[in-house]
Amino acid sequence: MAKLIPDAIIDTQLDIIGAATILVVCKDTPTSYADATGTYDLATHVIGPADFSKAAGDGTGRKLTLAAQNSITVDHDGTATYYVLGISASSTLLLIGTVTPKALLGGDLVSFPATDVLEIGDVT
Repeated sequence: MAKLIPDAIIDTQLDIIGAATILVVCKDTPTSYADATGTYDLATHVIGPADFSKAAGDGTGRKLTLAAQNSITVDHDGTATYYVLGISASSTLLLIGTVTPKALLGGDLVSFPATDVLEIGDVT
């Protein structure tokens, strides 16, 4: 028997990630918010709900996209390999994603391209 989850319910799940208030570019895989914002932090950038958009998924379902973030100041030298979305007020780690490795130098500016951070497909 086929199943259906309405887009509004999928969007509610995407809204949890879309509540992120911080984007952190990391040099290794963080396992906690403290790792992301401390041990592995290369650059930190404040974001908010206006930076996210929901749309139809590339296949089925729905997706959440983070708009491009420009002129992010690099805080520490290292090679960027991951990004993290979190909520700074509650030190909550929401999502960890990969980026194309790139060497960064403290004091430089880096841009983060528009990224589909999560896609939830329709159930079958």
